[in-house]
Amino acid sequence: MTVSRLAVLCLSGALLAGCNTADRLTNIGATPALSAIEDPTAQAGYRPVRLPMPDIQPVSYASNSLWRTGSRAFFKDQRAAKVGDLVTVKINVTDKANLNNETKRSRSSNESFGLPNAFGLETKTKLLAGADPSKLLTAEAVTSNDGAGSVQRAETVTTSVAAIVTQVLPNGNLVLEGRQEIRINFEVRELIVGGVVRPEDIESDNTIDSSKIAQARIAYGGRGQITDVQQPRYGQQFLDIVLPF
Repeated sequence: MTVSRLAVLCLSGALLAGCNTADRLTNIGATPALSAIEDPTAQAGYRPVRLPMPDIQPVSYASNSLWRTGSRAFFKDQRAAKVGDLVTVKINVTDKANLNNETKRSRSSNESFGLPNAFGLETKTKLLAGADPSKLLTAEAVTSNDGAGSVQRAETVTTSVAAIVTQVLPNGNLVLEGRQEIRINFEVRELIVGGVVRPEDIESDNTIDSSKIAQARIAYGGRGQITDVQQPRYGQQFLDIVLPF
């Protein structure tokens, strides 16, 4: 990058910062203005949503009747029942574990070897001069191991998320998939839920508790600047895996 180009970039940044400062100064004491309502389909990067939908059913009307056949109104069950329907999942996860583990191990051994009598030569051998022939060799070994471990964990997640029915299994059970993203400044919080439910377990208000979801997959996390700071660097993660000590 040339010096002239770098100077232009610095000057542009200073001008933008100045404009932002001036705009903020003019709004001292005033309430923050709301953005105007715009057509979302006209925004750059807009992509239409494509989700699983049920087969189109032909509309038919019964003679001498005010209601069309298959209408979802007036005493009809409004709970999710087919592909494309929505159901609210009440996530209530309370996980608590308290584990204590203690191990003790001890071992002691004593070995002795002597030669008190060897045809009377034990007292005449220069190698054994001044030594007790009955205590030529003594070995002792003591091993002790004491280990203790403790784990305490408590996690609670309570929230709700709307999921969509993506599949109806041959036995009538429903497969749910739901995803929620919330962006706060430079951090995106993600909530993902999925699994299989029975239509009978769906409440009259079209909600279901997460404890009644089979093969439940619930994930709550985030991505952004805060998450990047909290995570160890790639090099540290690599060393944690490959280093044997």
